[in-house]
Amino acid sequence: MAIIVTFDLPGAGPELYDAVIDRVTEGRGFTTFADVHNPGLLSHAAGPVPGGFRVTEIWTDQEALEAHAKTFAPILTALGHPDLQPTIIPAHNVVLS
Repeated sequence: MAIIVTFDLPGAGPELYDAVIDRVTEGRGFTTFADVHNPGLLSHAAGPVPGGFRVTEIWTDQEALEAHAKTFAPILTALGHPDLQPTIIPAHNVVLS
């Protein structure tokens, strides 16, 4: 079952997001899903919110997200954001273009 994942990064801005993307993609940038080498990622959006930054993604299932977290979590820890706990909800409907 597809899931919707929201990462809220209090006190963060686009600089942290860009640093994470740079490390996840080994400097290639993130313009296509192939850049992150994580099967199961269906949708990704990021932007500022009051007091921080938010990333919202849709994954095919929990297992795909957990596989991605093995790469993502250590990077966030190294950048000073350990213990990030995303909000995860089951997707009732997903429409992609």
